[in-house]
Amino acid sequence: MASTIPDPAQCASRLRTSVSLLTRQLRSGSVTPEGPSVAKLSVLGQLHQHGPCTPTTLAGLERVKLQSLTRLLAELEAEGWIGRAPHPADGRQWLLSLTAEGTRRLKAIMRTREAALAEAIDATLDADQRALLLQACALIDGIAATLGGKAKTPAP
Repeated sequence: MASTIPDPAQCASRLRTSVSLLTRQLRSGSVTPEGPSVAKLSVLGQLHQHGPCTPTTLAGLERVKLQSLTRLLAELEAEGWIGRAPHPADGRQWLLSLTAEGTRRLKAIMRTREAALAEAIDATLDADQRALLLQACALIDGIAATLGGKAKTPAP
């Protein structure tokens, strides 16, 4: 008799596929057609989550080379999303942060995406399925925390 216990590798593949599809749909132009690019939103999200940081720190958070961010950061600054101020401890560096207008615009995009997601959930899931979805979210949060812990553990 075949086992009905799901294989962790199968679960991992399915979860990655589902999360990627949902992320792509939320980032697509159909939800926020006038918004910034995915790369710009990623940087803005990092600044929103982590607060002011140096370009080098931001490149590390984005896992890209600093040179890859230079043009994008200049565009975000020219568009009024971010500002820079001298680093308080190191005059050679700058601290980047969201401007008040950038924060307002980013929160508007986040609200639009959450509203679209809520509408899709309402149209697709009944009350029991929504409760199950919340349980799945808690499980996904636990998996993310475990992955985050592994990423921070130095290799032997």
